Amino acid sequence: MVHMIMEMVGNRSFTPTTGNGQKSRLRRLKNGVPQESVLAPLLFNIYICDLPTTISRKYAYADDLAIMHADGDWQAVEGALTKDMATLSEYLQTWKLKLSNTKTVSAVFHLNNKEAKRELKVNFNNATLSCSEPKYFGVTLDRSLTYRRHLESLRKKLTLRVALLRRLAGSGWGAGATTLQTATLALVHSTAEYCAPAWWRSAHTRIIDALRIVTECLRPTPADNLPILAGIQPAELRRSGATLSLARRAMEPGHLLHSALTRPSSADARRLNSRHPFVPVAQQLISLSDNNNISAAQWANHQWNAEWGDNPTRLRMLIPDTGSHPPGMTLPRRA
Repeated sequence: MVHMIMEMVGNRSFTPTTGNGQKSRLRRLKNGVPQESVLAPLLFNIYICDLPTTISRKYAYADDLAIMHADGDWQAVEGALTKDMATLSEYLQTWKLKLSNTKTVSAVFHLNNKEAKRELKVNFNNATLSCSEPKYFGVTLDRSLTYRRHLESLRKKLTLRVALLRRLAGSGWGAGATTLQTATLALVHSTAEYCAPAWWRSAHTRIIDALRIVTECLRPTPADNLPILAGIQPAELRRSGATLSLARRAMEPGHLLHSALTRPSSADARRLNSRHPFVPVAQQLISLSDNNNISAAQWANHQWNAEWGDNPTRLRMLIPDTGSHPPGMTLPRRA
């Protein structure tokens, strides 16, 4: 194993090629790990496992590192972050690592609208870091944590994918409902539910109307009936299931969120109830799903079945449970 890792890390070379086909001589890499390698994140985590102690809390995943400090005084926050950046800079220089100047930014989160335009002054290498709304693992974090900008960007992306589904369901021809169902789950829902446990309780969440394309229902059809007609779980339940799955993993000791979920609720007095934070929602879902022998997806299915069983709609005569398909779903879409 050691020999294989040493071969992967040390025995690598590359040849730069220009647009007109010219090539340089063979060059060898003396540091770093192969991009997209399965072992690369693990090897990098081993390399930086001795990160120095800082005043701020550190959050790291592979080569992405974030530090966070909470305080009611601006100068205290700026001083702590500046000191921690100096500590990290010394460590990185020692181990031949370099921060990305374009990706390293500072950000502030609060609800004081009087200070909405105030920027943090965090110094790093004799320069002040730019203060902006960071995009962390694909999620844009705004000052008041409403996720408005992230959801607006997500909506634009999903609108393009829904337009692609409309192409598949053309007026003169079209894919079958089963094909459209699979395409919707792969193209729309997979993107729409990325990091959903963090933002799905935001007031800016909107429904992307892709289910009407799958079902070919007219506008007067109630939106509540679309999931059962399409055979796709309602977005609310799918996101609740994703939150429950994360909450169960967080109950294991050693998880990043373990202490937040297991400490008494009185310790969370500083949390903003208006933002519907993750912890109380996760604790509620864990208490509702008392059967840990079933997965979060199975729990969501049980919840959907229970809700459909209490629905007074006449559709229940045609679709008795959520596992059934409406009559004619497998027939060709066009005659």
